[in-house]
Order: sequence, then structure tokens, then C-alpha cells
Amino acid sequence: MICAISGEVPDEPVVSKRSGLLFERRLIERYIEDHGKCPVTKEELSMDDIVLVKTNKVVRPRPLQAASIPGLLGIFQNEWDALMLSNFALEQQLHTARQELSHALYQHDAACRVIARLKKERDESRALLALAERQIPASMAGVAPAAVVSNGKRAMEDEIGPDGKKIRPGINPVMIDELTECNTMLSAQRKKRQVPPSLASIDELERYTQISSHPLHKTNKPGILSMDIHPSKDIVATGGIDTNAVLFDRTSGQILCTLAGHSKKITTLKFVPRDELVVTGSADKTVRIWQGGEEGNYSCIHTLKDHTAEVEAVTVHATQKYFVTAAKDNTWCFYDISTGSCLSQVHSRRLQSSLCALAYMCIQC
Repeated sequence: MICAISGEVPDEPVVSKRSGLLFERRLIERYIEDHGKCPVTKEELSMDDIVLVKTNKVVRPRPLQAASIPGLLGIFQNEWDALMLSNFALEQQLHTARQELSHALYQHDAACRVIARLKKERDESRALLALAERQIPASMAGVAPAAVVSNGKRAMEDEIGPDGKKIRPGINPVMIDELTECNTMLSAQRKKRQVPPSLASIDELERYTQISSHPLHKTNKPGILSMDIHPSKDIVATGGIDTNAVLFDRTSGQILCTLAGHSKKITTLKFVPRDELVVTGSADKTVRIWQGGEEGNYSCIHTLKDHTAEVEAVTVHATQKYFVTAAKDNTWCFYDISTGSCLSQVHSRRLQSSLCALAYMCIQC
């Protein structure tokens, strides 16, 4: 009673009518289903040719190998080897899965870094585009002719005179009267001014200590070269080596706005509180006028390129309608704040210090 397929005693023996061979029922059914013929004689065979053999339920005899101790040890060894092979295959699959997971995580991290870098570049590009869009109308307005009448002819500001220098409109008598009136009024007030009792003494200044520190500019280019305090607000403006000017709210300890546009360090800056303006001078030979907006942002409305060397100092006149700049090219320029036009440019080899020159000119005004 041995199955012709498995070589073991079958649990449900069946016999083929055609060949008379004995089979395990489940095995022959699967084989007929797949091939449709006898596995031994290769003749056509169907389930109708299979006859079930009725047998008594007896205990299956022990395999021959399990009849002795060496046989049992062999069986155990084979089972152990199969278990170890299965465990090794599982470890290999686990190792492969870990490598695939690590590679997927690395790709995900790299993709996140690329996306973050692209977003940063996109935001910077948008900021530069918005800055350019704000500067184009201002630059077009700055190109508008500021003309004066000279010898019956209308001269443009950017026209070149016989000496090879630009023709400037000059300071007209109305401006001189305005400056003189302002000077007279301030002089009268200055004579009546008294030393305030809240003025700190030298001893009190020596006892001053630092209570806070705020890194406003880029750490890769540290250094502040100029500073100004708003006369009516608790706001401090600083110009740094990183080519940016920063407006800082001392009360809240927050940066209100960063003025970016200069290509080199900012050497000087001043507030013009009447129209919420900020004037900055830079080592890139330019002066910029920044206009404050409703949301606290500042945009450049004028870029002045009258100097040929580093701009060292800016001074705003008390009327808050004009300002003066001085540079290392031994010139100082007198500007109209509202139009951004240079009314006069004076060349002098005696300007050893632009800051002293500006202070002297303001006293004269």
C-alpha cells in the first residue's frame, strides 16, 4: 500500500481503473487537474477512472529512518539544516529590505534638501523681482529732466558743460531764502536752549553696562559702520559691511526691515522723519533714498550716482527737504530729497575729511 507518486503510505488511497496503480487522493487529483493523464503510464486519465479504496483507520507506521537512534539524529540534523537555511534566507531578505529602505530614505532626504534649496532660490528671486519692479518706476522718475534756464536756453541736468562736467541746476534764491530762514529760527532757539536736567553726567556714563545684544547683520560679514536713531520713534538704523541697512525696533527687539540694494558696504545713513525716508551712502559710489510703506517695508525710490568714489557721509538739512553727501573723490553734492536731483556738486582738493566738510556746510546753512 504505497503511493506511486510520494512513495509513502497514503491517508486516502485511490486506485486507477486503467493502470491499477495506487495513489494518494489529493496528489492524483491535483496532477489530473494540471495534466489530465496518469503520472506513471502517461495515459489519459480522469477522475471518473479513480476508485476510492476503503481501509481501516490504523496508526501510520513509523518511518524506517525513525526506527533507530542514528536515523532520528539524521532527521533532526536535516530539520536543523532546513531551519538554518530558512533563517539565513530570512536574514538575507531583511538585509536587502534594510538597504532598499536606507536608499529610499536617502533619496527622500536629498529630494527634501533640493526642494528646500529651490524654494529658497524662488523666494530670493521673487524678492529681487519685487525690488526691481519697485526700482524701475523710481529710476524712470529719476530720469525725468530737472531743467533750469541758462542764457535763454533750457539745460538738462545730465548735459555736459564746456569743462566736461555735468551741468547742475544750482541752488536758486528761493532755496537760499528758505535755508537762511531756517538757520535764523534755529539760531534763535539755540540761544534760549538750556541744559536739560536729565542729561547724563560723566560719572553716570562710566557706570553704564550692556543689557542686551542683537545680531542684526550677516555673520559671515560682521561689522556695523554707521548708525542713526529715529528722532520720534524708538527705531535704530544700522549700515553694515554685508551691504545691507537694517531698521531695528528697540522696544520689541525685532528687525522691522532690511534694505538690500547696495553692492558694497554701507558707510553712512540718515533718517528723514518728515516723509519716512532713509538715505544711505555706500562704498559702491551710490546714494539711495528709501521710502517707507504702510506695512513697514521700505523701497528704493532714487539711486544717485553722482560721485566717482566711495561715499563717506550723509547729512540731512534741518528743513528735511535737502541733504548733502561727501565722498572720497573730494566732492560734496547738494540734493533735493523730493526729486532726488543733484542741485549742486562742488569739487575741492581741500576736503581732507568728508565728515568735517559736511558738518562745516551744515553750520553755514
